[in-house]
Amino acid sequence: MRKSDNTLLRWLGLAALAALVAALPFIVHPYQLIFLIFLLINIILVVSYRFVTITGEWSLIHVVMMGVGAYTSAILAKDLDLSVWLAMPLGGVAAALIAYVLSFPLFRMKGFYFLIGSFAAGEAIRLTWNQFREPFGGPKGIKLIPSPELTLPGLETIDLTFPPINYYFLTAIIMALCLWIMYRLEKSRIGLTLNAIHWKDVLAESVGVDVWRYRMLAFVTGSFFAGIAGALLAHYIGTINPDRFGLAMMLYVLVWTIVGGTATFAGPIIGVVALSVLDEAFRAFDQFRPAIYGVLLILTVRFLPNGLEALPAKLLGLRDRLTGGPRTAAERPRPASGGE
Repeated sequence: MRKSDNTLLRWLGLAALAALVAALPFIVHPYQLIFLIFLLINIILVVSYRFVTITGEWSLIHVVMMGVGAYTSAILAKDLDLSVWLAMPLGGVAAALIAYVLSFPLFRMKGFYFLIGSFAAGEAIRLTWNQFREPFGGPKGIKLIPSPELTLPGLETIDLTFPPINYYFLTAIIMALCLWIMYRLEKSRIGLTLNAIHWKDVLAESVGVDVWRYRMLAFVTGSFFAGIAGALLAHYIGTINPDRFGLAMMLYVLVWTIVGGTATFAGPIIGVVALSVLDEAFRAFDQFRPAIYGVLLILTVRFLPNGLEALPAKLLGLRDRLTGGPRTAAERPRPASGGE
């Protein structure tokens, strides 16, 4: 297949996906629409987490970075009376700044030590929210967070959180923009360098690549988009507290990412969509949901180490083994010539 054909198929697939996203709020139940809003926010979260893992470093602070964006945007909009439209991107900026500061101690460590160090830093931030009532609200968090509003000429001001379909399309637009930026970054020279650091960090450093700076860049960029996801969450539900950004939520993000796969950009999206739908289907068995997630994680690591994104190739390989495999031109029987 020619490159032009692949490009056409890719654009057709994206157009079909966009049409599906646009049509979904009109065909689902109102409760399911709320579920879809949370799903879109979580897609931003897991894709931004994968951007951090491109360099090979996995952290346990990403959900706390989401919380930094949520708390910053909520405080700016509620206490300082700043416009929600300005507070939301500033939430992402605050998360990026915190990530930049934390890069200096955290990236002195690698592997398991980085994982534990990131968890400790995240817990320090989260316990700060829990300890101080001003301005973080203490254990109860912040309530009555302002909603984004849209004022059109000659029309009344529209609250974008009600009906939920308004916030759904706002979240979908912001999600599409965030994913596009992260995709372009990954396909750029920066993304290629990040992947090189993942596989051969010592070799990359030997040819002049500043490994620390690129790892910091991935961490800051991923944290920025996690902060945007947190701001979207805060202004939709109208209340946040420290428990929402604890280890339990971080483990969900890890499972979504691992089950979906990290080899391609679409892997985490597949993981969060598949597991969120499954999670919703088993909502009646709430006490068994952690066990179900645990079993799925074990099965994925055992049989699909590259995640659900590798499932089509796995199925094709299984078919080839069952049918004896596709024959090459050299293996096909040659017709007998007339002289034999």
